[in-house]
Amino acid sequence: MQFAYSWMNQYRKAGVYRLFLLFFSSLLAGKVYATEIILSDTEDSRALRSFTQSLAEQRPQDTVRFVESKQLGDLSKLSPESRLILLGPQALAHRLKQKQGPPTLILRVSRVQAYSLLQNSHPDNISLLWSDPPLHRQLRLAHELLPRGRRIGALYSDQSVFLIEELQQAAKALGLQIIEQQWPEKRDNRPLQQLLTSSDLLIGLDDPKLFNPLTIKSLLLSSYAHQRALIGPTVGYVKAGSLASSYSDEADWLKTLNELLDQSPRNWPLGQYSRYFKVRGNPQVARALGIELASDEELTRRLTSGEPRP
Repeated sequence: MQFAYSWMNQYRKAGVYRLFLLFFSSLLAGKVYATEIILSDTEDSRALRSFTQSLAEQRPQDTVRFVESKQLGDLSKLSPESRLILLGPQALAHRLKQKQGPPTLILRVSRVQAYSLLQNSHPDNISLLWSDPPLHRQLRLAHELLPRGRRIGALYSDQSVFLIEELQQAAKALGLQIIEQQWPEKRDNRPLQQLLTSSDLLIGLDDPKLFNPLTIKSLLLSSYAHQRALIGPTVGYVKAGSLASSYSDEADWLKTLNELLDQSPRNWPLGQYSRYFKVRGNPQVARALGIELASDEELTRRLTSGEPRP
């Protein structure tokens, strides 16, 4: 009897010890202590409040709040254990001026916007979540919609020329050829006409020098005249008249943020696209160009199935 009591007592102690180890391990993993997560933008809005609320609902263990940029003040006074989520190129510019501050995720910044601000210098505690669609995904979408189109035309400016090499590498992996063309003077349409003549379709780089409200009409009309489809540059141009684009919506970015916030900031990449995305096509444009266009859901499924695994 004494032996049985001693054995049970040791078992209880061992069980308590195991529970202590589990608790201590969770402390080390950062799962017990709540993290303060601050979202910030230059202006407040109902959409931002809704996004903040959605993130808070998905992370009940953390404290999530929205603060306007002008109220953040000196970032070095914030706890190094907190996490900042900033939105837009203005927020990136402000963050770059302050060397100290908690680990920061920045959304709604394109590759071209960031390139001009970073000046080949990227602080380790800032992670950029690119807003423009990744080039390899846009090329795969183009290949899915126009499998016979091998020559992909790409306009670029001095702001986006750094993307051309990456575009060429992604195209080579798909057996495609990039026909690049600089377009320095938008009032001179000859570079655009030359590109349309020598390519099977166009892929848009998210470069505001090239694609903006002043140039898009001329670009689309010229493309239609040559029966050339335009992919991208972003989902906003699909409604204007491009054929299709991949994009990440609020739900996709919430998933991406959750995955990153579950990790140590030491593991955050300097730059990352969302792994979660959707596709939107323009059926009217497809009919005008004689292109068979699957549903948005089907195109999303096809592209998702071909994405590289993380």
